[in-house]
Amino acid sequence: MSCSITLKNVSYSNGSNLLFENINLSVGHEEKVAIIGSNGVGKSSLLRIIAGLEESYSGELYLFHNLIKNKKDYRNFRFEVGYLPQDISSFFLSATVIEDVMFSLRTTGTKKEEAYQKALEMLEELEISHLKDRIIYELSGGEQKIVALAGILITKPKILLLDEPTNALDESSEKRIINILNSIKKSMIIISHHKSFIEQLTPTIYKLENKKLEKN
Repeated sequence: MSCSITLKNVSYSNGSNLLFENINLSVGHEEKVAIIGSNGVGKSSLLRIIAGLEESYSGELYLFHNLIKNKKDYRNFRFEVGYLPQDISSFFLSATVIEDVMFSLRTTGTKKEEAYQKALEMLEELEISHLKDRIIYELSGGEQKIVALAGILITKPKILLLDEPTNALDESSEKRIINILNSIKKSMIIISHHKSFIEQLTPTIYKLENKKLEKN
């Protein structure tokens, strides 16, 4: 199987507290995988390791069969991986929707005019072009999550890492997120407490419990 993500014997401690040990996981090309588990067991930390945001772990992380030993190695794949944290309060770097989505693309070296056009196309694809000139922090939680997804998707990552993408959203916003994610052909790891949400995205579910990751 062609794997986008491979973890081999990955262990992680938060200070003196061992959260998980000897985690093994493979996520195939365009495969969607969900991870469930109680609060505090290390699900978000595991996702941050894959996102290149945690270095104090043992074991091996591979992206597209390349061993990632440090942030320098990860830099080669920074546009291949899109990460949506659970808390997006500090996620946005621009005031308006269109500016923020453009900013994501500008970091790849895209010229301003082209970035604007592609950002507009992305907003239209996600059916939020009517929000393009709105101040982000005046939007609803669901609208903010979709704007954040737009900023991630516009750089065309091959991997999506989503930490509680429907947390605190109403039913209508959750359905929109489900429709968006089901329309996307990318490798994904999704963390969520919402069983019904997960089941509409993937049958492949793992549970992080007692420091181990097991297929549910």
